[in-house]
Amino acid sequence: MYALILPASTPFVLLATVLGLSWWEDRILPTPEPVEALIEDLLAPAPLPDSLNSPVSRQR
Repeated sequence: MYALILPASTPFVLLATVLGLSWWEDRILPTPEPVEALIEDLLAPAPLPDSLNSPVSRQR
């Protein structure tokens, strides 16, 4: 009888695990930054290094 219970309950155990992890992700983990802020950071031009900002003197 126990040999039939284990295979029959496996999908429900997996479902409960996925639902529990989903709840944990929504309730416990910190909220990430808004997507708009991340997109603005990606689209902003990167600052140039100081070596590229200074004028280059050419030697002849």
